[in-house]
Amino acid sequence: MMVYEIDGTGFSTLEEFFAEFGHVVIPQSDPVSDNLDAFDDVLSGGFGTPDEGFTLRWKNHVVSRQRLGYPETVRQLELRLARCHPTNRARVSLDLKEAQAHRGPTCLSG
Repeated sequence: MMVYEIDGTGFSTLEEFFAEFGHVVIPQSDPVSDNLDAFDDVLSGGFGTPDEGFTLRWKNHVVSRQRLGYPETVRQLELRLARCHPTNRARVSLDLKEAQAHRGPTCLSG
């Protein structure tokens, strides 16, 4: 089984994580879209990843846990709130308030 390795010291934002992951895991393809749904699609197989699956080794994952924790989650939710459909604003606002209070999922646990 193929093993890919990323280093948590190489990125500080969710967008940088997606870029690093795409560069390491599927360098021959277009960059991984900067959303968790597209990332999940790549993890599920296809999109240039081996058919038999792969292992992702995440060096310095503790650094990533800190960098992609609540401050980055708040930033991501603020971006989402600015562009989301009006019918979703209440939900995103609630998620933002929870993240600001250091409750709920983060970018890593999302």
